[in-house]
Amino acid sequence: MPIVQIELIEGRTVEQKRALVEKVTKAVVESVGCPESAVSIILREMKKENYAQAGKLWCDR
Repeated sequence: MPIVQIELIEGRTVEQKRALVEKVTKAVVESVGCPESAVSIILREMKKENYAQAGKLWCDR
């Protein structure tokens, strides 16, 4: 049973998340040959103030 965890910065719509989990599920099924029902996906959203890249918080970009 594959479990995929995806971390995102806040701001995605529900429609975008639906599209993401559908495509990730298909990719896992094709890659490891399991049924769709075996694929679990955990989405974690973080606030822009809790993520930094290149020494800067995303909320300061």
